[in-house]
Amino acid sequence: MKSFKTQSKRVLDLMINSIYTNKEIFLRELLSNCSDAIDKLYYKGLKEGISGLTRNDFEIKIKADKKARTLTITDNGIGMTAEELENNLGTIAKSGSLAFKTENAEEIKADDINVIGQFGVGFYSAFMVADKVEVYSKAFGEDTATVWVSSGTEGYDVKPCEKEERGTEIVLYIKEDTDDDKFSSYLEEYQLKSLVKKYSDYIRYPIKAEVTKYKEQTEEERKDGAPLESYTEWETLNSMTPLWKKNKNEISEEEYDGFYKDTFYDYEKPLKRIHVSVEGSVNYKALLYIPSKAPYNYYSKNYEKGLKLYTDGVLITEKCADLLPDYFSFVKGLVDSELTLNISRETIQQSRQLKLIGSNIEKKIKNELLDMQKNDRESYEKFFDAFGLQIKYGIYQGFGMNKELLQDLIMFKSVKEDKYLTLKEYVEKLAEDDKTIYYATAKSVDGVKALPQSEQILDGGKDILTFADEVDEFAIKMLGEYEGKAFKNILSVEVTQNGDDEKLNTENNGILEEIKSALGDKVAKVRLSSSLKKHAVCLSAEGEISLEMEKVLSQMPNGGQGVSASKVLEINPAHPLFEKIKKVYIDDKDGVKAFAEILYFSARLTAGLSVENPTAVTDKIFDLLSK
Repeated sequence: MKSFKTQSKRVLDLMINSIYTNKEIFLRELLSNCSDAIDKLYYKGLKEGISGLTRNDFEIKIKADKKARTLTITDNGIGMTAEELENNLGTIAKSGSLAFKTENAEEIKADDINVIGQFGVGFYSAFMVADKVEVYSKAFGEDTATVWVSSGTEGYDVKPCEKEERGTEIVLYIKEDTDDDKFSSYLEEYQLKSLVKKYSDYIRYPIKAEVTKYKEQTEEERKDGAPLESYTEWETLNSMTPLWKKNKNEISEEEYDGFYKDTFYDYEKPLKRIHVSVEGSVNYKALLYIPSKAPYNYYSKNYEKGLKLYTDGVLITEKCADLLPDYFSFVKGLVDSELTLNISRETIQQSRQLKLIGSNIEKKIKNELLDMQKNDRESYEKFFDAFGLQIKYGIYQGFGMNKELLQDLIMFKSVKEDKYLTLKEYVEKLAEDDKTIYYATAKSVDGVKALPQSEQILDGGKDILTFADEVDEFAIKMLGEYEGKAFKNILSVEVTQNGDDEKLNTENNGILEEIKSALGDKVAKVRLSSSLKKHAVCLSAEGEISLEMEKVLSQMPNGGQGVSASKVLEINPAHPLFEKIKKVYIDDKDGVKAFAEILYFSARLTAGLSVENPTAVTDKIFDLLSK
């Protein structure tokens, strides 16, 4: 028995037990080696004009024998001589495929040859599932064949053998099952089909396996309840040509939609499809989809973002999170690129290529969304209902870092028109000298209309944007402004105050101070505001913290750490109720306290804030009504 040509026992032990985290990828590695062997022979045929070596002449076969506990993988590629078996399998981390790619880099690119291997370790993943591995190989054009046999770190044997056809046959003697690992599953038909579909579906040569079929019964046999008669036949398990590598004009809408539904387990058609092929500083192909609805767990911690990542049609990872920013995490799809991988081919070795692809994809998604917004508004609004919240979180979570990218994608309901408007559409409707974008927080357009502060703004021909999600105002704070227009909350003192009210406030200073004294720290100020029109009272805020912000922060686990809005109680001086309060103030100053509390709690309810003791409030109302 020969020893491996390195300080090998420890190295091979690392190959088998440490590099790969997922045992099932052994099949991916071996099938990739088979594909490489075929590509090498196909390339040789092209260069030397050898007939009978077209792509249709090649295949890979998988055969499981449960009784013998063997899994056999065969290809009719270029094969290996005894010397090549020694060099390629007897020397760990020596890659014949890498050497082939290096020597023929320009030619294989021009001839569309996809040699996958590069590290020379993928073969040894077989020992994760097998006690012993036999490799029978006959090189193209040779008369003799050689077998390489190893049971792992102890070493290997190489000797002549009988083999009629060119190519390589790998026989894995599958390990016995343990409590943790059911190695027998790799001999099951359903598991082999599943692994080929998952990892090697797009290897360009047919991967065939013996599949169980059942003969069709006659009507009489069915009536008699005769058992089904089974037989086996060779069936191609992989689809070979990736959809994303085809020309767009060769693919029907049904094929695009069918691929999406089958691959991402969605019964609805996607809203948008993005199919790109990029060549430049980094080369890649991508097929991306925007779903028509959010997954049930999309806004939960359990949701995992990411795109499938392929290299030359071989799946590297199911979800590569680095390819998508969080605010575009709703996108489903895949990327195929010849990337620099780590030695296990399970993760990317360096991030530069990935960052370039991710940046390109980010811009492409944004442009496609803007195109949908402009040319298919109905679909865009459906998209925004499902995923707009995530876009707004993207503006907020990046502390405004992504505002230039995302601000034109967000929309809010217009109170005047009761339909979605983008910020650009709102601004386009403003008069030339108008510098304000008005908004209010409420669950609906009707909720904003009901606010006392809305009436004067709407009567003045202005529009108000409805902020229905808790994150909305926080996101807008990150924007700061849009095209030189300032965002203003209609529940802020800055909007409600009127210079003409100063005289009224001075004249009624005594009453206002009495109301403020009755309310104590519940409000920062009490003032009169003629902007309320028919409404008796409202609650506004001054400073950076709005009433909605206080409400949202108070619901957080830490209770917002004592953060609160600086509240201003505004009273309509033209409302009959204020006339009544003035009379009470003249007759009995103490009687103003009851009115003050009712005004305050009414204003809280109107602003959508909670009342701590509603029973006490209603009792005070009934006391006043009964007098």
